[in-house]
Amino acid sequence: MNTIDKDFIDKLLKQAAANPRLRQNFDLRTSTSDTSQRMLNAMLPGTIVPIHRHPASTENVLLLHGRIVEVIYDNDGNELKRFLLNPATGNYGCIVPQGAWHKVEVMEPSVIYEAKDGRYGADGSEMFDDHNTTGTISPASTTFSNSIGDLKKNIEYLIGMERQSGSMEVITPLYVSRMLHVPLEEVERVMKEMDI
Repeated sequence: MNTIDKDFIDKLLKQAAANPRLRQNFDLRTSTSDTSQRMLNAMLPGTIVPIHRHPASTENVLLLHGRIVEVIYDNDGNELKRFLLNPATGNYGCIVPQGAWHKVEVMEPSVIYEAKDGRYGADGSEMFDDHNTTGTISPASTTFSNSIGDLKKNIEYLIGMERQSGSMEVITPLYVSRMLHVPLEEVERVMKEMDI
């Protein structure tokens, strides 16, 4: 049995600090047949969580440690509500309504438990294109792209972190897919090229 205690939270926050994205996910699913999203997400101030929505599911957010603001937007990108989550003041979490545009602002090192139906990218989740002046909305990309480089570099980094922490000796494509939120087929292709 794994426990989620102070030592575990501290370790996850250290991994987030070492990650260029200033975030570290920990997948809580125990079976490949589990198609939900159940994870811990350790986040540090400065991490960028873009405005997005999940048209097919509500999202449950419970704050275990730290202080964050969950921000809800309308279809034009106008801020509607802000929810300050802080366990020290009794504000433990929120349920983001199905289809609501939202993002997280991290006020201090924080760890949230988030759960919804379907994993991100395979559940119809969408990103709000805040660079598009027409206010149109773009579906979430099914190809990997982020500000810290290509998928190969991210796989190398993830494997290095897991081996350094001693938590895993064998890193499977399924695990990488879940941790990086990248389609499994793409991860398998790149890991095969890398001869992993």
